[in-house]
Amino acid sequence: MISISASQVFLGLALVAWVVMLIKRREVPRFPGFFWPLLAYAGLSLIASAFSHNPAVSFQDSRELLLLLIVPIVFTGIRGREDGKRAAGALLASALASIAFSFAYSLFKASPGERVTGFMGHYMTQAGLLLLFGALALSFFLFGKGKIRLVWGGGFALAAVALVLTLTRNAWVGLVVVACILLLLYKPKALILLPVAAALIFLASPPHVKRRALSIFDPQSYSNAQRIEYLQAGLEIIRDYPLHGTGPNTVHVVFQQPKYQLSEEARNNVHLHNNLIQIAAERGIPTLLAWLVFMGWALVILVRLIRARADSLLYIYAAAALAACGGLITAGFFEYNWGDSEVMTLFLCLITLPFGLEQGLKTKGTDD
Repeated sequence: MISISASQVFLGLALVAWVVMLIKRREVPRFPGFFWPLLAYAGLSLIASAFSHNPAVSFQDSRELLLLLIVPIVFTGIRGREDGKRAAGALLASALASIAFSFAYSLFKASPGERVTGFMGHYMTQAGLLLLFGALALSFFLFGKGKIRLVWGGGFALAAVALVLTLTRNAWVGLVVVACILLLLYKPKALILLPVAAALIFLASPPHVKRRALSIFDPQSYSNAQRIEYLQAGLEIIRDYPLHGTGPNTVHVVFQQPKYQLSEEARNNVHLHNNLIQIAAERGIPTLLAWLVFMGWALVILVRLIRARADSLLYIYAAAALAACGGLITAGFFEYNWGDSEVMTLFLCLITLPFGLEQGLKTKGTDD
């Protein structure tokens, strides 16, 4: 959450180290079951690239599929509780640095009503990262032990405020879903605190934040009207290209055609502001089905981990991953957050961590 370039460099080093380790140990890659539909998603995306309106652009965009290797890398790299704690500490430090920068920028440099981006290049990216970190922080606060949970609780509160500064409504709604999931796992009666907290935040917010929040319920507002346009155009594109879509990163070229009836302002965007519509429109319905199976598979096995309650840290990670899934899916009804490489990176890490930890604990138990 501090530097995109540094993240990519370290991810590249991790990939090299992972391959070297597999060769030295003569091991085959290991991963959770939900990685199979992700592989199908990748394969179908490459097929969509081959049939794309612009194969060169689509294949170039498909380099992002390499991020899916985060799943086997994290699964292999987490060998036990200490690895899990180090991963949590790194995420906490990264998030707090990002939040501190956001606050400093907002106080000393931002113009009134400016959407704060943190270290990221766009406020949507910052909001997506804060949403996912919020799932981890709240899980550690609710289910953790010792004084460190207070640090996580403070981290969640600060992340919520930093998220407000981005003025990103889809992530606000996603964070509400995150809190609902985790409070439901913690104490269902605590859910009554959510509307109280939301009301207090609303009352304490500056006027431009209040206007932004109220616009959620106004179908005639500028951005809401545009999303309705994108939904209608996206469905038309899916009807025209049901099997392989228009090709990755080409929907914004195709929807320039007058037949899709987008307004001039809407044509200036590069995606359809909805995960389901965007994936189906640019990669085809089979690819969307693979993505849905991936998400459904991950949710089912995360629930299994939570019910098992085999280990406290494992429970925290599993609950955070489940909440992160809920938050990403909810926000993804209003934004193409799956297409944001930074958000995808953190999301894949979060949902893989509990399974890597589970595998590490099993291996350690066997060795003992």
